[in-house]
Amino acid sequence: MERCFDLSRSIDLHQDSVSHTKERAIGGTMTGLIGLGDEVEWQARHFGLWLRMRVRITAFNPHTYFQDTMVKGPFRQFQHNHSFTEKNGGTQMVDRLAFQSPVPPLGKLIDILLLQNHLQRFLETRNQIIKSAAESELWRKYLSSPKS
Repeated sequence: MERCFDLSRSIDLHQDSVSHTKERAIGGTMTGLIGLGDEVEWQARHFGLWLRMRVRITAFNPHTYFQDTMVKGPFRQFQHNHSFTEKNGGTQMVDRLAFQSPVPPLGKLIDILLLQNHLQRFLETRNQIIKSAAESELWRKYLSSPKS
């Protein structure tokens, strides 16, 4: 569980797992593990547009839960909850994402028709890479000197 928790907050693994969007850290904590109060600014290409978003770790309970919240970016609201529990001898990781596009009421339609599926696929791809790293020796590349 600790390994999955730490891999999920690794800036380096995140960048590797979402290379298809050319996402990279451009400000704040730009490498290593993020923790409570840390901020990172991301730049990525989605739907042909370059977007920037700055998030802060706003809640943090080592090895079981952390939350990142957008402090600046393209959404009206964006909050991502990461929960970790032991299950059947392994780790169950659950992502809960709450977001709203910036322009209501058109934004709600965009959220439902476009963004919801896009963000779900984005997280599923990322989480599969976290799982693969956790279950192989690849985790060592990202957690050579973990901090809590």
